[in-house]
Amino acid sequence: MPDQPLAGQVALVTGASTGIGLELARGLAARGARVAGLARGADRLATALDGVGLAVPADVTDLAAVRAAVARVTAELGPVDLLVNNAGLVDAAEVPVWEADPQQWWSVVESQLRGPFHLVQAVVPAMVARGSGRVVGLASGMSTRANPDYSAYSVGKAGALRITESLVAAGVLAFDVAPGVVETPMTRSMAMWDGFDGWTPASAVVELVAAVAQGRLDHWSGRFVRAGKDTVEALAATVPAGTQRQVRLLPHGPDDPVA
Repeated sequence: MPDQPLAGQVALVTGASTGIGLELARGLAARGARVAGLARGADRLATALDGVGLAVPADVTDLAAVRAAVARVTAELGPVDLLVNNAGLVDAAEVPVWEADPQQWWSVVESQLRGPFHLVQAVVPAMVARGSGRVVGLASGMSTRANPDYSAYSVGKAGALRITESLVAAGVLAFDVAPGVVETPMTRSMAMWDGFDGWTPASAVVELVAAVAQGRLDHWSGRFVRAGKDTVEALAATVPAGTQRQVRLLPHGPDDPVA
């Protein structure tokens, strides 16, 4: 059906009980995908995904829980075609790194890195065995440039870019999709966005991720795209070259060892 471009696909979205994750679950389901959503809070997740998809409570930082969740998704919906690593925390206070609470700082980094790592461990081997499947990591502008008040989030998001590139280097289609600034409970909790009104519509994020799932942007695998700025049409018509839209050191000249 023309209005069901993802019919037959199974999509697994983490952090699906609220915010961007919930919008992605709804948008992918509306396009015909069989959707499973992961989040820690069982009751909130079940309520959020009622009529949308399969609610599977799990803490993404717990590998055993993630493996069990993926096994349930596979048993009830089928093999995962699209993995969207969206779950993650943000720094609780806007302070420089030396003033951050050590435990909370590390919990943010852990959520941004251990979570995607666990999902990759649980989902990607079956993709490799089938020779199909795509992975999307929710990136951020802070993946590419540090923010002194959100150091843990910046560290975690930057590391997640390397997870994507590691997957691509091993032959897996993987993408970094930055959502822009979507109005969610998380962004509303961040003092830096007080008074901000230039919100990126969540629908723009859904459009990019859906286009990835359809295979329309496979030539962007391993690269960074930004919802609300990059359109599907422009990306589909553009073939990036070299290290465009990848995080690299810039050499200071032709004799620089990093050149």
